Amino acid sequence: MPPLPNNVVFREGVQVMRVDLHIHTEVSHDCRTLLRDIPAWMLRTNTRAIAVTDHDQQRGGPELARIIADMGLDDRLSVIPGEEVTTSEGELIGLFVRERIPPRLTPEETVAEIKAQGGLVMLQHGFDPLKRYRLKPEATLRIAEQVDIVETFNSRLSRHHWNHIAAAWAQERGLPVCAGSDAHTLRDIGEAWVEAPFRVIRTPEGLIAALREGVVAGRWTHPALAYGRKQWRVLNGRFRR
Repeated sequence: MPPLPNNVVFREGVQVMRVDLHIHTEVSHDCRTLLRDIPAWMLRTNTRAIAVTDHDQQRGGPELARIIADMGLDDRLSVIPGEEVTTSEGELIGLFVRERIPPRLTPEETVAEIKAQGGLVMLQHGFDPLKRYRLKPEATLRIAEQVDIVETFNSRLSRHHWNHIAAAWAQERGLPVCAGSDAHTLRDIGEAWVEAPFRVIRTPEGLIAALREGVVAGRWTHPALAYGRKQWRVLNGRFRR
């Protein structure tokens, strides 16, 4: 096996990392990114902490965490188990969930399930009216007091404007903010991130602390271009096999 990459980055003498809290893997119905390929990419891009948020599935995060532990990389890479849950009124993300949360519950029931597992409620791409599965505005208002983290940079929104709207919503409520690549291919992981001082993240409290110390950044790509790029990468990977 070739040596693993290890891209270490320092800012003013402090080691920093990227934190990407919204990625998909082969466990999602619409993604083919192999779990075993992710650790090397995380090291290459300095994306040292990710949340695996597969559609209506929770097992991807724990499976990836086991792979990383078996590789002896759990002192360098953090995996947060998550799930992008399809509620009856759009999607919500639960972080640090220990068990799968079933789809089609109400937003309130979904929030209660996340909290019962000691998890964090993350509002993702909820302000883009062209996002097919965004949480409905009326539902967002109903659960606003239960939201723990707001995604204020998503690489796949129809317009970057909606990231600014999310940032203003979070600022009004004093909520921690994050970024998510919404990656559906390996190379998309880490395209949106919070840059924070390096730490291994194991708990909700540790994640909140990292976000509070971090800065949101990323690269926005128009969804049409992102879809075309995804299809090309899928086909290219197929031909290589």
